Amino acid sequence: MHIKQKFDHLFDVISSPGFLNKEALGGEIPFFISTYKIEMGLEIDKAIKGLINKLETQGVSILVLNLYDITCEILESKGGMDRMFRIEKTKSKAKFLRALQSSINIHQILMPWIAKMIEDSDAKVYFITGVGMVYPFIRSHNVLNNLQNIAKDCPTLMFFPGEYDGHSLKLFSLLKDDNYYRAFNIEKVKI
Repeated sequence: MHIKQKFDHLFDVISSPGFLNKEALGGEIPFFISTYKIEMGLEIDKAIKGLINKLETQGVSILVLNLYDITCEILESKGGMDRMFRIEKTKSKAKFLRALQSSINIHQILMPWIAKMIEDSDAKVYFITGVGMVYPFIRSHNVLNNLQNIAKDCPTLMFFPGEYDGHSLKLFSLLKDDNYYRAFNIEKVKI
């Protein structure tokens, strides 16, 4: 699907009352995934910004949960990025990864941070972006699993650089992230 067609479809779906009211989900959590090829990342980022502007002019407020930006904010609040750069220079890759993961612990730090962002927002839809930029220290299936109790009141759309077949996520169309069955492929949603 061409980017313009894809984002026209996303606008039509997201701005529809059925989507906003979480109808026809059969009791499932309102999680959706929109996939794209990683080489189209810059074009997709630009299209996401255009989609947000278009939705907001229609009264559909969006909260963007950019995992990369959130991670940087957390690291800054915990001693700054310079601290992480020093650890990266002096430790092995495995120790650096552990230090990074403990600084942004998904259960104790990242999810409460996101929960606060959601609580402070009056958004009607949540967009998750920056998925590829935080791999491997934040895994998309972990984010989705942990968001189930936090982001259940509004539809949540993850922009995923890779493939999703309704059962498993394949980051960059190369790396099998893990199985995740609870999200709908938004490209297949009809309005």
